[in-house]
Amino acid sequence: MSTYPPEWDTMEEEQPVVEMEPVYSAAQPRRQAPPPRSRQQPAPGGRNRLSLLSLGISLLALILAIAALFLALRPEEEKQEERPDVSVEEPITFQFGGRMLTPLEGMPLNPYDRSAFTADSGGRLSYERDGQRAKTGIDVSTYQQDVDWQAVAADGIDFAILRLGYRGYTEGGLFLDQTFAPNLQGALGAGLDVGVYFFSQAITPEEAEAEADFVLEAIQGYEITYPIAFDWEPITPGSNARTDSLDNRTLTQCARAFCTRIQEAGYQPAVYFNQSLGYLRYDLRELTEYNLWLAEYDTKPDFYYRFDLWQYTHTGRVAGIQGDVDLNLDLR
Repeated sequence: MSTYPPEWDTMEEEQPVVEMEPVYSAAQPRRQAPPPRSRQQPAPGGRNRLSLLSLGISLLALILAIAALFLALRPEEEKQEERPDVSVEEPITFQFGGRMLTPLEGMPLNPYDRSAFTADSGGRLSYERDGQRAKTGIDVSTYQQDVDWQAVAADGIDFAILRLGYRGYTEGGLFLDQTFAPNLQGALGAGLDVGVYFFSQAITPEEAEAEADFVLEAIQGYEITYPIAFDWEPITPGSNARTDSLDNRTLTQCARAFCTRIQEAGYQPAVYFNQSLGYLRYDLRELTEYNLWLAEYDTKPDFYYRFDLWQYTHTGRVAGIQGDVDLNLDLR
């Protein structure tokens, strides 16, 4: 950049003056030459050029200032746009019996396709998915009295779960179901897969282990291929049941104690429960290594969590049995 005054760039180069005496005729008056141009006077138009140059420099400085301000603010705007959404999400809940419940963390959910459940004209349900069809079964006790097991097998029943026995809810004694022996022999003779359940009224894990030992002794020598289930149920209020004050934690421990004993003996353990017990009493997270047998009377199961066997009605009808009988699907 030049250090000279800007007007110097517009000045003409001055030539040396040679004074000569002009020749005048008598007829022409003598003209006086104009004075030489001074170096202190800029050429015409110099001031206008100076003003335009100054204006241009000012505009450039303003543009640069605006650009610098934009760049300074832009990172802050980007940071604001990249800030994660910290809004609080509503917790997942579901409703049961007028209560809002929060799902158990880590508990597997119901995996079944509701559209794959179908009912025939008699109300018997089936479940078929990916080319596999769930087996149909019944569970019976002394309340079904005499059963024609050959007729049962011919009516499309694949398995039977028999009540082996029960604990008294007042004195706590252990008893064998009166029809267990003939039912066991009849179901095995008809070619059905057989499992058993025990109606528990245990109030300690030790009592639950004693119930399991009672079951193992009764089935010794028989081919039991289906689960052996722990069936604890609350007794009608006012009956002075020994289990009236049983807390949830102890109940879950009793189920685990029974199932552990059965599993150690080489059989498949299971826990039977309805929705109320499953949601409000048992901690099902402690029982996921066992078969879960759900009682929910409907055409499609709504239970929130995973289960393996489903008792879907207690008013089923099967050939060879007089009156109502429980119907089940094995969804494993």
